[in-house]
Amino acid sequence: MSNYLVRRVLYGLLVLLGVNLITFVLFFQVNSPDDMARMALGGKRVAQESVDQWKRERGYDLPLLYNSQADGTGKLAETIFFQKSVPMFIGEFGTSDDGRNIANEIAKRVGPSLALAVPVFILGLFLNIVLSLLLTFFRGTYLDLTGVVLCVLAMSISGLFYIIGGQYLFSKTLALVPISGYDSGVEAWRFLILPVIIGVVSGLGGGTRWYRTIFLEEINKDYVRTARSKGLSEVQVLGRHVLRNGLIPILTGSVTVIPLLFMGSLISESFFGIPGLGSYTIEAIQSQDFGVVRAMVFIGSALYLVGLILTDIAYTIADPRVRLA
Repeated sequence: MSNYLVRRVLYGLLVLLGVNLITFVLFFQVNSPDDMARMALGGKRVAQESVDQWKRERGYDLPLLYNSQADGTGKLAETIFFQKSVPMFIGEFGTSDDGRNIANEIAKRVGPSLALAVPVFILGLFLNIVLSLLLTFFRGTYLDLTGVVLCVLAMSISGLFYIIGGQYLFSKTLALVPISGYDSGVEAWRFLILPVIIGVVSGLGGGTRWYRTIFLEEINKDYVRTARSKGLSEVQVLGRHVLRNGLIPILTGSVTVIPLLFMGSLISESFFGIPGLGSYTIEAIQSQDFGVVRAMVFIGSALYLVGLILTDIAYTIADPRVRLA
């Protein structure tokens, strides 16, 4: 397994390098360093001397990918891409356009993001599995049909409807919880309970329907019929066999959620005024702060790759027959 992990880490570094390259090229196709400087300085009528000074102070006066004026390795090293990308691999993300240290901002904002995303992930996964097992147990009945119809209806409703409807009903009409804001102390639950509930409820339709499909594929396989022939009840069959063998695709799907656990939910954090990484990313995109954007893209890509490796390891735990080579 150690050889496999080393190869995956090396492949991951190449993927991160490629993601950074694409990010830089796409961003600078939209905004040149001059555009970035004028936006940061307050308008298009800023003197060119001020623009040039802004670029020199932030390292944007260099060529993007290749410096033909430099010697030797400097042709690649003395470029915006190299100067801004390589430090990120050791956790140095530089400063945002307003002069704040990006790493410090990430450290301050990761807590609120986790406080929102972790409960949503755990409660959502638990309820999706329980409800899908319930529908599988009653498969072919009116209860199963009703559950599937409700799942399809829930999937058809936009997440914004849940957010706006929840804020109107529970915050404005019933005044049970604050409509937005955040408190890092003990009172934080008052600001988190509504977005957590909305995050769980909005994902039940798609998650339950998908997990039900996984369990239905397992329920008619030979090993399940063998288990029934040994006298096991349907509940035992579902719990001991179907659930265990259905964990592999469930683990695979859960990987896509791992970056969100750290980076936060872009929409929820923005609507509920939670100062997490999701709202931080939205603010950076709106202000065209490339330093923050590239840092968040890098972190999201790195977390996704880590999630893939952890999933492969989890496969060997869920099914000892799986071997990593």
